[in-house]
Amino acid sequence: MRTWLTVADNSGCTEADVHHAIGGDVGLKAGLGDIITASVKEATPESAVKAGTVVKCVVVRMRKEARRKDGTTSGFDDNAAV
Repeated sequence: MRTWLTVADNSGCTEADVHHAIGGDVGLKAGLGDIITASVKEATPESAVKAGTVVKCVVVRMRKEARRKDGTTSGFDDNAAV
């Protein structure tokens, strides 16, 4: 919670602040594929989404390494949502 995310879609929003994790461990933390509610902090001027709007997002990238069933791990340079 209270984490800033990079937005990885073409909605015009560039950064968002996480408020609550809907999916995941009882709303305390979210992982890959979990749905979260976030507030738009930065947006491009011509976008339909404006700063301050509360939106629902899906986490698509995490800095924390996620382990897969085959034993490999994947980690990214930033936290991102769509």
